[in-house]
Amino acid sequence: MKVFLAGYNVDTTVLKELQDKAGKRADVTPEVLSAAYARISRDPRAIQEIRQDARNEVERTRKSNQTIIFKMGHHSVAEHAVFNLDIVGVSRLAMEELEKFRLCSYTEKSQRYITLDKDFVMPQEIHYTRFEKQFKNIIAEQNKAYFELFEKLKAHVFQKHADLAADPKKHNLLEGWAKEDARYVTALATESQAGMTVNARNLELVLRRFASHPLEEVKTLGRAIYEHIAEIAPSVVLFHQANDRDEKTHLQLEELTRRLVKKTKPQGPVKSVELLDYTKNADDIVAASLMHSSCALPYKQCLSLVKKLSKNKKMDIFKTAWQNMQFYDSMFREFEYVNLTYNIVLSSACFGQLKRHRMSTITTQKYDPSLGLTIPENIKEIGMENYFKEIAEKSEAVYEDMKKEKPLIAPYVLLNAHKRRVLMRVNARELYHVARLREDAHAQWDIQNVARSMAQSAKKVMPMTLGLISGKDQYNSVYTKVFNRPPHVTEASLPGVRTIKK
Repeated sequence: MKVFLAGYNVDTTVLKELQDKAGKRADVTPEVLSAAYARISRDPRAIQEIRQDARNEVERTRKSNQTIIFKMGHHSVAEHAVFNLDIVGVSRLAMEELEKFRLCSYTEKSQRYITLDKDFVMPQEIHYTRFEKQFKNIIAEQNKAYFELFEKLKAHVFQKHADLAADPKKHNLLEGWAKEDARYVTALATESQAGMTVNARNLELVLRRFASHPLEEVKTLGRAIYEHIAEIAPSVVLFHQANDRDEKTHLQLEELTRRLVKKTKPQGPVKSVELLDYTKNADDIVAASLMHSSCALPYKQCLSLVKKLSKNKKMDIFKTAWQNMQFYDSMFREFEYVNLTYNIVLSSACFGQLKRHRMSTITTQKYDPSLGLTIPENIKEIGMENYFKEIAEKSEAVYEDMKKEKPLIAPYVLLNAHKRRVLMRVNARELYHVARLREDAHAQWDIQNVARSMAQSAKKVMPMTLGLISGKDQYNSVYTKVFNRPPHVTEASLPGVRTIKK
């Protein structure tokens, strides 16, 4: 066996320094990896030789990529070209569009840990219109409120948690709690930044969607990304222009829906988390799937056998699958065969965390002020609830005015506290991941509440399948309750311990 490191992420500043010293090289492009790996299936030579050819003849390499991707339809070869992008000065609203793409990686500036400045994005669509002054004024009021709330919340949090405040090492933690509550009064226009890692195939999809997007900020972001990629790897991002499917379909669906819905109003109370649908007999299905992976019987026979088992015997299958797990282990893939669908009404601040769970299916409605506000309890405790509502009402007034003429731009002025409806489908394996991360005591309170409600309603319909669900902090106690013993701790499971066998 042999393994060769073919390449790895390198900071472009380092590449430029190397090129300044050694001269510019045409083969400093991820295209050579895409082209080389594309030839593996039909070229008997060792990969190293194929890569050498690709490096030596870059123009031929680019033509090869275009032929393989465009004419032959093997788009997967573009996945071998990977890019790291710094996305800077983008609004929170536009960042939501960027982070919709499942198979990309993002790390975004956190409003929980960083004190916000007064930076915001002015939508190009309202430059030199009557809305420009309105927009700037309301953003200024929101930012002023943020700093006022932050100072009061900081004092309140330090007093409320005097035991933690006694330890200087905990001061950053307490300030973070104040920041994460104060940010609920800031707008979706607030500037953010993110690091993004994406392969060429997925980037092509991003660029195509952005070119077709109705918001000018999103279009501008797409063009800026493409300018950088086209310079170094033009052959692996081909279908990046706007298209009818992305540009027109949602507008046509909205028009059709308006005719169908007419004057129908939403009925019933607004529930934060509602389990709408789920796989029936989920426990039997997962147990049968685990059995199926462990024997030679067809799935139907496994399911038939499982249905005849007693509750305890059935539970033995789950306990066997779980017995060697630690809190950081994911569930087996067999847990993906059962699904749950939720209607969730949540704040923008909370959605910013939920959307990170990209292996689920998430679709959203537009932000809707009629759904109310999520106001942090600490803001109520410091007697600033009415002040908060006053800022929200002023923001909504600007929103409603802008909505008449600029409906796509109006959401920029809404707050992190404003809500939207989300339809979310998760399989049981992904729900475990949501709970581990978001129900944990270290998670932010808003997403904790959502994750807890999701887990609680799911356990009622899939009690065995979800018998081990919890936040990371509760994992040991839940495990102990299931097995009547704590999880077995090995050296490898301890944080910061790495065993290397020589």
